Amino acid sequence: MPFPADTPFEDGTFKLLLTFDESYPNKPPTVKFLSKMFHPNVYANGELCLDILQNRWSPTYDVAAILTSIQSLLHDPNPNSPANAEAASLYRENMKEYVRRVKLTVEQSWIDETEDAHDTNE
Repeated sequence: MPFPADTPFEDGTFKLLLTFDESYPNKPPTVKFLSKMFHPNVYANGELCLDILQNRWSPTYDVAAILTSIQSLLHDPNPNSPANAEAASLYRENMKEYVRRVKLTVEQSWIDETEDAHDTNE
């Protein structure tokens, strides 16, 4: 999933798992990051605090709309509805440290991607 160039997530390679059950499209899929993510609206287990996946779901949303909403959330977090209190606090009070922590997560995503590529080549 590519990220906007003007975010600290730029150049990251993050894996998402979208799980659809028989109730889709009447109910949203479950969506979670498999990659480690440091973001105000992402829980430690990778699940997202995203309104369209919860109380604002519409059967008209498709996968592209979900991915676009995730990109938007990563670009413009909502620290007032935090899933990660530490990330939300840093986002509000210490942007420099928040960006540093996100960039560490981006670097970790490269390592994870390299390890996955190595695992598939064995």
